[in-house]
Amino acid sequence: MTRDEVEDPQNLSMYLDVNGHRYQDGSTKTMVFGVAQVISHLSQFMSLQPGDVISTGTPPGVGMGQKPETYLKPGDKMELGIEGLGVQKQVTYAAE
Repeated sequence: MTRDEVEDPQNLSMYLDVNGHRYQDGSTKTMVFGVAQVISHLSQFMSLQPGDVISTGTPPGVGMGQKPETYLKPGDKMELGIEGLGVQKQVTYAAE
């Protein structure tokens, strides 16, 4: 995305649902390092190109923090989204 397509990258809501249950509900406001800082740092070591994805971590609500702990199983359906960027839908499979 270009700068003009997102008003404030430090104020985007994001979520993760597994099998229709919301486990994570957060915002880019809570990032340890801001979007601009992450891009600036990475740009010192590599050339970023359109379509590149930068993985930065996850909001609170991971499986290890659930009581009882909850982990993905084969067949689980995940939906994750970030405001203004879109939604991904994935199904988990067992490794062969």
